[in-house]
Amino acid sequence: MKIVADFHLHSKYSRATSKDMDLEGLSRGAKLKGIQLLGTGDFTFPDQIKEIKRKLEPLDNSGLFIFNDIYWMLTT
Repeated sequence: MKIVADFHLHSKYSRATSKDMDLEGLSRGAKLKGIQLLGTGDFTFPDQIKEIKRKLEPLDNSGLFIFNDIYWMLTT
């Protein structure tokens, strides 16, 4: 199985990063580029972890999550 992924991401909470780098914006961009698996970026930032907990749904016990038809992995 081939999976296209991008793990080197920063959230909107990181310095000098677009305010559109939230989960919605990242998933929208991933769909345009054919990416199926993204890293959350900056999951240790308090506001980012709140958004992650509200929006990402755990996928079994795999360590992966799903949101907007995109798979996610916690990354910093």
